[in-house]
Amino acid sequence: MKASGRTTSRALFAYLGAAVAAFAQPASGAWSPTNIFAPDSTPADTIFGLSIFVLAVTGAIFAVVFTLLAYAIVKFRKRAGDDDREPAQIYGSTQVELAWTVIPVLIVVVLFLATARVIASVQNAARPRGAIEVTVIGHQFWWEYRYPDLKVVTANELHIPVSDSVHPAPTFLTLLSADTDHSFWVPRLAGKTDLIPNHPNSMWVDPHETGLFLGQCSQYCGVQHALMLLRVYVQPRDEFDRWIKQQSQPAPVSETASAGQRIFEATACVSCHTVAGTAAKGRFGPDLTHLMSRDTIASGALRNTADNLRRWIRNPAAIKPGCLMPAMGLSDPDLDAITAYMETLR
Repeated sequence: MKASGRTTSRALFAYLGAAVAAFAQPASGAWSPTNIFAPDSTPADTIFGLSIFVLAVTGAIFAVVFTLLAYAIVKFRKRAGDDDREPAQIYGSTQVELAWTVIPVLIVVVLFLATARVIASVQNAARPRGAIEVTVIGHQFWWEYRYPDLKVVTANELHIPVSDSVHPAPTFLTLLSADTDHSFWVPRLAGKTDLIPNHPNSMWVDPHETGLFLGQCSQYCGVQHALMLLRVYVQPRDEFDRWIKQQSQPAPVSETASAGQRIFEATACVSCHTVAGTAAKGRFGPDLTHLMSRDTIASGALRNTADNLRRWIRNPAAIKPGCLMPAMGLSDPDLDAITAYMETLR
């Protein structure tokens, strides 16, 4: 009987989850990339299950209270012929007082234990061999990703392998901040976790499907908080390994763009940016070694095209007011040369 009861409960919660998800799914049938009702990673799935459980409990409370209230309104409404005297009053009821004390306490205890179990399972997950380690550093207003074991540094677009039950490949993220509070939230992969200066936090994901998952810095961090976007690319393991190999290479040498490289290295660009294999060793801004391998620039604010790149180099504040990258005041020929050089960084 107990096993049957547990099976029935699971089936009920699964049905409720499917109903909520179906309600939230757009008419086109395509999931939103930030839909919290379409979890695709164990932490997000666990949180979703807890939310459905809480919804079921609170929904049951609402149904009971609403039913009793409606019954009282209908049953004890004033009818024609009733006098205006106050009805008989009942003072004190041990049974009622016990019920409205004990039942809410039990509900709160159940919700507390369910929440504590989910928090413990997410925070205390074991790290299997082969897990990917990534250090995430939040900046105003972009993301830096460092793969310490793989010797790769990139920006704004996180690449991780897909995970499955046969070959689990979770990715563990160490979350740091370079300036103020930020928050890492990719709704379909995991819950929101804050990046706090001088206080490392951590989280993990194990996506079950490949594709692009979008997120957002969800802690107000300044004027460009809304354009501090997250893009997580989940790839098959062989594709992820190829990406790592490509990102591990130094910047390609291009004779046709040598003039742009000389201008780049002669300006303050090298104080903020790194281009592996060159004199540029800055750490303040994004690593540009493989800039053109990214789909976007300015932390997702623009598609990564030659025209957008030129606009960004000319005057970043015109695109992203408040960003810390200054306009260098380059002449048009120098701007064209640096843009041509940037386009070789693949």
